[in-house]
Amino acid sequence: MKYRANAQRGFTLIEIMVVMVILGLLVAVVAPNILGRGEEARIGVAKTQLRNVSNALDLYKLDNFNYPSTEQGLDALVNEPSGSPEAKNWNKDGYLPSLPLDPWENEFQYVSPGSEGPYDLYSLGADGKDGGDEDGADISIYDLK
Repeated sequence: MKYRANAQRGFTLIEIMVVMVILGLLVAVVAPNILGRGEEARIGVAKTQLRNVSNALDLYKLDNFNYPSTEQGLDALVNEPSGSPEAKNWNKDGYLPSLPLDPWENEFQYVSPGSEGPYDLYSLGADGKDGGDEDGADISIYDLK
């Protein structure tokens, strides 16, 4: 057997350029599909958070026989509320560890009684304003059903 001393083989400039072109094509095809999903992901997170807060509101009602008033707000899920309606059986551990913010760092909106049910619970969406369309549209608990 013969061994060659210092027998090293590197890549040629052409081979490197071919690999770079292939990687460039892959990025050009894949990147737009991945980058366009950011807002979809935020909307999905907002819907999950709405479900979690809605479940906590339902637990609150089971214990206290009513939902918090608009004035008591969602803070009643974290801190024992005062005022009417009285929370006679409020869970000393609360119903949520803390109030979540929506994915756009805004507070969730809560109104009781609601326009379509016992309460309205919604996120103002990406624009942080009432109404809106497309990515800026409000996301309501009623959109989940």
